[in-house]
Amino acid sequence: MEEKVYVQPIGFAASPQAANGDAIRLGGSMVYASHFALIVADNGAVVSRDLHGVSTCLGGISELPEAVREDAEKQWEALQSTPADLILGERTIRLDQPQIMGILNVTPDSFSDDGEFLERPEAGQAHASAMLEAGAAIIDIGGESTRPGAAATWEGDEKERVLPAIEYCAAMGAAISVDTRRAGVLEAALEAGAHIANDVSAMRYDPRSYGVAAGSGCPVILMHAPGSGDDLHEGGNYTNVVFDVFDALREYRDAAVEAGIAAEKIILDPGIGFGKTLAENLALINALPLFHALGHPLMLGVSRKRMIGALSHEAGAHERLGGSVALATLGMNAGVHILRVHDVAESVQARNVWRGTRDAALTDFADLAD
Repeated sequence: MEEKVYVQPIGFAASPQAANGDAIRLGGSMVYASHFALIVADNGAVVSRDLHGVSTCLGGISELPEAVREDAEKQWEALQSTPADLILGERTIRLDQPQIMGILNVTPDSFSDDGEFLERPEAGQAHASAMLEAGAAIIDIGGESTRPGAAATWEGDEKERVLPAIEYCAAMGAAISVDTRRAGVLEAALEAGAHIANDVSAMRYDPRSYGVAAGSGCPVILMHAPGSGDDLHEGGNYTNVVFDVFDALREYRDAAVEAGIAAEKIILDPGIGFGKTLAENLALINALPLFHALGHPLMLGVSRKRMIGALSHEAGAHERLGGSVALATLGMNAGVHILRVHDVAESVQARNVWRGTRDAALTDFADLAD
C-alpha cells in the first residue's frame, strides 16, 4: 500500500473579488482558483476525495492521513508560488502572463514545413524573424523528429541542423531554446547562443545533459514521455494517467535538482501526445491546474497535435489551427505559463484577447456603474 496525495484545483473565479477574496492566484498566473479536491490515492485508485474552499483547505489537509499530510501542505504552498522571471541573455521573460514559444523545426521530415527550413536556411531565418515580429517570446529550435515511428538522429547530423539556426536567431537577439535530448548537442547549442534546454526525455535519454545544464545554469524544460530510449512513445501503460504523469514529473524534477540544477530553473511539460491515447491526452488537459502543485512554471505543447485531427474528421496537420488555438486557450485558462506553438501570430492574438478579458475581470463590474 502506497498512498499519495494530490491537491487539485477544481473551481475557478474570474477574479479574487468575484469570490469575496476566497481565491488564490494559481502559480503566479492570471488564473484564480477557489475550490480544491484533496485526493488520496493508492496505486492510482482514489481512496478519498474531499472538497474545500480556500478558507477550509488547510483544515482539510490537517485531517489527512499523517503519511501524506506534509506532501499536501507542500502542494498547497506550491499552488500559490510565483515563478521567477526567465533571464535569457539580455532578455527577461516574465511569467505572470502566458508567453508564446514559436517552433522552428530544422528536420528533413517536419510536418510543419516539409523540411524547407533545413534545406533553405534563408526560409528558416525569415520564419524566425516573422515569429519574433508577431510576438514570440522564445524561439524553440529542434533538429530531430520525435513523432511516433521516427528514426533516431545521429548527434553529428543534429548539430549540423540546429547550430546554424541558433546562430541566425541569436543574431536577431532572440531568446532561444534548443529541443534536444543529447548532451553534446545541448553543449554546442549553448555555446552557439541558445539559452534554454528543452529535453523531451527529461534528461533520461542522455544523463550527461544534467551536468551540461547544471554547469551552464540554463533553464531546463523537462517533458513527460513514457519511453527513455530511442522511442519516447514506448511503454505508455498508465494506471491513472493524471496521477502517473504528475508523479513522473516530480521524479524528473527531483533527479534534476539532485544533479545540481537549481529548482527555480526548472519548467515542466506534461508531454501531450507522447505515448498517450486521445482519452489520456484529454484527461491531462482537463487536469492541467493540478500540475501547479509541483511548484514550477508549466509549458504546454499542443499545436497541430494528432489529437486535434482525431477530434475533427482527421484534419491534416496544416488544417489544425482552430483546434490548436482552442487547446492553447484551455491551457491559458489553467494558468499555463508557456505555450509552444507553430502559428505564432494567431496564438499571440488569442493570448492578447484572453488577457484583455482577465484584466477586465479584475475590475468589478459594479465599479463600472459608479
